[in-house]
Parts: sequence; C-alpha cells; structure tokens
Amino acid sequence: MTERHTTPRHDVAIVGFGPVGQVLSLLLGRAGYDVVVLERWPAPYDLPRAVHFDHEIGRIFQAAGVGEQVRAVTDPVPDFYEWQNADREPLVKIDWSGTGPSGWPTANFFSQPQLEAVLSGAAEQTPTVTVHRGCEVTGVEQGPDEVLLRTSGPGPEEVRARYVVGADGANSFVRSRMATSVTDLGFFYDWLIVDCLPHEEEEWSPMNWQLCDPERPTTIVSGGPGRRRWEFLRLAHESIEELNTEETAWRLLAPWGRTPENTTIERHTVYTFQARWVDRWREGRLLLAGDAAHQMPPFAGQGMCSGLRDAVNLAWKLRLVLDGRADADLLDTYTSERSAHVQHAIAMSMELGKVICVLDPEEAKARDSRMIATGADPARALPEAPPPVLGDGVLQRAADGGRAAGVGHLTPQFPVTREGRTALLDELTGGGFVLLTDGEAPLADLDAADRDFLRGIGACLVPLTESGGEWTDSPGGYLPHLREHGHVGALVRPDFYRFGTAAGAAGVRDLVGQLRSQLRSPAHGTDHAPAPAPHTGATAPDGSPLTAAS
Repeated sequence: MTERHTTPRHDVAIVGFGPVGQVLSLLLGRAGYDVVVLERWPAPYDLPRAVHFDHEIGRIFQAAGVGEQVRAVTDPVPDFYEWQNADREPLVKIDWSGTGPSGWPTANFFSQPQLEAVLSGAAEQTPTVTVHRGCEVTGVEQGPDEVLLRTSGPGPEEVRARYVVGADGANSFVRSRMATSVTDLGFFYDWLIVDCLPHEEEEWSPMNWQLCDPERPTTIVSGGPGRRRWEFLRLAHESIEELNTEETAWRLLAPWGRTPENTTIERHTVYTFQARWVDRWREGRLLLAGDAAHQMPPFAGQGMCSGLRDAVNLAWKLRLVLDGRADADLLDTYTSERSAHVQHAIAMSMELGKVICVLDPEEAKARDSRMIATGADPARALPEAPPPVLGDGVLQRAADGGRAAGVGHLTPQFPVTREGRTALLDELTGGGFVLLTDGEAPLADLDAADRDFLRGIGACLVPLTESGGEWTDSPGGYLPHLREHGHVGALVRPDFYRFGTAAGAAGVRDLVGQLRSQLRSPAHGTDHAPAPAPHTGATAPDGSPLTAAS
C-alpha cells in the first residue's frame, strides 16, 4: 500500500453507525483513542427496529458512559414474558421483572431512534471521535501497518486507520472484502412487523407475550415508552407483497382493537428471520461486529444485545493491542470467544421459534399438551440449553493446560461502598479489569512487577471487607459468592466475564501471571501493531482517568 502522509492515521475506523458502531466508538473514544466513523446514510433512520435489551446490555451502556440517559428512554418490564396458546392458556412464563444480575432491570424495551439519539449524540460530543455521515466506503486496501479505506460522498476521500471494524449490517461491505465463510442454518420465516403509537395510554398485561395460535402466530410486545409492536407470521398462501401493505396491517390489527381512530401505524415491514454467523470475524486488521458477523431470529430478544457484547469484547482487546500492551494475536480470541457465545443465542432463538412458528393444528395441540403439563415452567417447558459462556480465549487455564472450571461466565454487578460512596461496582472502578479479593491478605504475594502490570492495563484492585475497609461489600454481594466456592479472589475482564478465580494468595498471583502471559502471546505474521505512547488505562464514568489500586 502506498503511504499517504497527507491523510492522518486513526487508531480505529468504524464502518457503520448503528447501535454497535455507536457503542464501540464510545468505548474507544472515551478512553482517548482516535476513532473515525464512516456511515453511508446521511441522516439517522427515524423508524423503529430493535426494541429489547437485557440487564447485561444495560451494564454495557453504563460502561459507555450513557447509562442514565438510556434509562430515561426505556421501559423496564414489570412482569412476565408469556407464551399462550390459541385458548390463551399459558405455555411458558419467563420472569422478566425486577433487577437482573448486572444491576440493571432484567428486561428493557425502547424505541431505536430514541436510543440511537442518545448514543450518537454522546459519540459525536466525544472529542476523539469523528463521525462522517453520507460517507460510503467503496474500497479497502489492507497493508502491514494500516488499512486504507476509499470513500464516496461528503467527507474525506481516503481514510487511514490501524484497524477497521465493519459494523455495517447484514449486507456488510467490509465482510465482502474478507475471505471468510458463513454458516447458515437455513431457518427462514417471514414476519410482518407493525409498530404502533396508541393514542391513549393503556396498561398492557402481560406487557410482552406470544400468541402461539397455528391460525396466525403473533407477537405482541412493547415498542418502548408509549409504543406497541405486533408481529404476524406470513402464512403459506400469502405473498410478501400482499402481506406488507397498510391495508393488511389494519386488518390484522383489528381483532386487537386497533383502528385508525385509536392508533397510528408508525411503520410496517416484512422481515425474514435468519440464523447464521460468519466463521471468522478477523482478517488481519479487518474485524466484524453485530449483524455483519451474525443474525438470529428475534424470539429471545438477543439480536442487538449480541452485537453490543461484540463491541465491549472487541473494545478492550483493541485498546491493549493499540497500546502495545498485548500482542495483535489477542484479536483472534474475539472470534473464538464471541462466536461460541453467539451460537448459544442463535440456538435458543431457534428453539423458541420452533415453539411459536407451528402452523399444523395437530402439532400445535401436542405442543400445548406437553408445555401445559409443565405448569408453564421455562426450566421444564423449554428445551435444555447449555449456559451462555464464552468460547475458548483469554481465560484461566487449569494445571493440565485445559480450560479452568467456571471461567467465561458473566459476573454479577453488586453495589459496593468505597470511602463512603455506595454505587454499582463499575461506577466506582471505572470498568476495565477488576481483581476482587476477600480482604487484603490474598494480595500479599503480588510483587511490584505484578502491580505494575495490573496498573499498566488499567486494572483496579478491590479488596472487599464486610465493614471498615476502603472497599465495603453489600449484604449478599461478592464475598458470600467467593466464600461459598472456596475462593479468595476473582479476576473480572472489562467485558464483565470471569477470567478466573483463586483459592489462596499464591493462586491470585498465578491468576495475574496467567493473564500477563496470555496477553503477551508470541506474535506471528505481519499483523503486530506498533506500540504508541500508552493511554491512561481505565476511566471513570465521567471520562476522567482512574488508576489501578497499588
């Protein structure tokens, strides 16, 4: 590639500025990295699409510094996610009420234009983030040290960046320039999506549910504050063209009491639900995230959620590589960890789809009988599935070299108190790596080199006590969990997943040593990024630097 010194070189170029690109730009930009975003459309899309995120995603918004703004435009779910048969008997009831393990409401509904306004507004106000709208990427030229993007439309004709992330949707241009295959499970269903604005406030109970009626499977959920969404499965005798009309939408809404007199249709469109993923999410300095890397049916509400998990996983790895604190090979673990995790979400979405997308009356009758017999208990009514755990990657190894037990699971976020201030853990640590210990004693074996390493990667040491220390645990918080399993320490990654645990002070030091070894794995090929001047590491929610405890 010809060097073009007249064009500044950015740390990361993000192609696509939907929620995934927005959150990734915030996570990197607020940490001080030079991020440029290239979005082909000149203005934000102003109609609904995704409507749900779970507690873990709320924690990601919190990490991106927009937690309170997001809370202001969402509806937390007060009750169950219920599936009913044609006779309105419950087939399964999933409790979505209350606070989830991440310290956020278990389930939340929103209008995507409102959510994107929060995210894009925050990103565009971040000094190190530059957003070019109406700027379409038309060429990708990858070299040993950078990527050259050629564009058309407003903005620069060429963009240079050390890494490029394609967050540009299911028809990703970046993906088209990568030699990667796609696994497609062939799970196709067409659904008419109708987003509505009821003219008067109403109480919907249950707030979100599925009608598993073989005559017309239907989804009825919140569309965010003041909005409702209906989804209708296309039947065999219907064409997409005749289904996707306003006349059809009103006809299908009529049995639900929706008329032009009491409701405005904000949008109607037909989506083809699919189940597929890209087999390799990294090729040199090109990476994929969100719909560019995977698609799934919406029945578990995990489409956008999975993309935002991509963003937080990729962000911390890019930060370490860009700073020269980790080898570029670390980015290969992005595929291995996230691909396995997203395949769980796809499998669960498909299994739920198989429950609702039943059009044969006899098959539906057998399904109803089986599920009603379980008392609508999701643990018994739904197919057994493996836990959502990361695939192999940056995780503690056992003595035999295999993966240690219990690693790769999402860790909870409890309130803790530091020097008189009580808040959720991440608000006090600023995110990044967190080493939780049962008091100071488990840190005794860490030497100066260990502490320098932790400080260098922006880690925060949190020696918890029940009372009287700098860090005080909340009742029922971290200490009971550690003690129940015989652990004195747990190392949590910046994406909130457990790197590993330790049973004693020597184990804590080994945990830190393993992380250091895995981050500095030997380089190969020509994709090792040069090390720039280090950034400050972890940041507090307001963007100010936060130093690891010494």
